[in-house]
Amino acid sequence: MFGKLSRRHAFMAVGLSPMATPALAQAWPAQPIRLIVPFAPGGTTDLIARLVATPLQERLGQPIIIENRPGAGATVGSLMAAQAAPDGYTLVLSNIASHGISPSLYTNVRYDAVRDFSHVALLTLNPSVFVANPRSGISSMADFARIHRQSPRGLDMASSGAGSSNHLLIVRMGQILGREINHIPFRGAGPAMTAVIGGQVPLMSDSLPSAASHIRQGSVRAVAMSSAERHPSFPDVPTLREQGYDLVTSSWFGLSGPARMPQPVVERLSREVRAILASAEIRARFAEIGGTPGEFSPEEYAAFVMAEVSSWAALVRESGAQPD
Repeated sequence: MFGKLSRRHAFMAVGLSPMATPALAQAWPAQPIRLIVPFAPGGTTDLIARLVATPLQERLGQPIIIENRPGAGATVGSLMAAQAAPDGYTLVLSNIASHGISPSLYTNVRYDAVRDFSHVALLTLNPSVFVANPRSGISSMADFARIHRQSPRGLDMASSGAGSSNHLLIVRMGQILGREINHIPFRGAGPAMTAVIGGQVPLMSDSLPSAASHIRQGSVRAVAMSSAERHPSFPDVPTLREQGYDLVTSSWFGLSGPARMPQPVVERLSREVRAILASAEIRARFAEIGGTPGEFSPEEYAAFVMAEVSSWAALVRESGAQPD
């Protein structure tokens, strides 16, 4: 069931790449690194990428150039990464949409979320949050349900795009309410949030990190959190479960590259990323925006992605979600 997403992952060894020569490992990186973000600027994927890229480029001694390539449930940018040379100079911000949901939601995804990538590290997990325009009249899930029921065509609700976990959360919420919610997909959380703040769409399901600053500023009202318990950074925001809806889910974001990246490069990236995630500065920043740093090895992250693809395939079938 959608509300039970705290799944056990049996971590298994997954082959990442052939071994490279010591000389290649010592020479890398010798030029700037491209980090593809498969969503538009302003959303959680973009935010996480920039938070990690700054200290990572300092540790590697080379610039990391972020390239936003949104589209088709994050599959456009992810395909670009899968097709890039496996030399360590193209990476991708893998995530629950591109490597969990979209492979089952879209029929023409041209990559395998496990076999076509070298998975390096899980960066963060975080809950989703329902936010509303302050003038919408929605301050609780009771308001949400009442207005949705009374509206001639039902409520519109935005997300960062088709194939996102927030898209699936909207679908599942409509099933529970007994009436479909009108999903309004955008090309990233930034444009979707702009539409909610401007009143073009009354509601949005968003990952907490990209919504956090808007909630604090009061430009949107937090209605409900998808975490099992109230989030310590937002103790005044009730959970969906508290308000009578047994939905608990989280998004995740990681670092990956093309399949067959040199093993020493994967291991170097893993060491540097894990050091960054262990730093007090990054942990404090993640806590502020509502994220929990990851602690997976490359093998564990690859196994995690494999389990997510399997789990979300069943959920996509059950929900009947369409890519819009």
